[in-house]
Amino acid sequence: MSNFSFTRPDDPAPTQEREAVDGKCNQCGAERLMRYPVLSEGGWYMVVKCQECLCSQSREKWKRLG
Repeated sequence: MSNFSFTRPDDPAPTQEREAVDGKCNQCGAERLMRYPVLSEGGWYMVVKCQECLCSQSREKWKRLG
């Protein structure tokens, strides 16, 4: 059994960088799409989500470490 030791982050509110994507949301029509990784019940995914209504525009399986 391995022991892992992770230090607490210095930043009290860490954030994930997001990449702007051209286009409109299929649900609400907003032009605020962002691409970023998420961890869900099925593992890591790279998603494009509307930042207004949070509707997913795409969701592709992704490997966090390459």
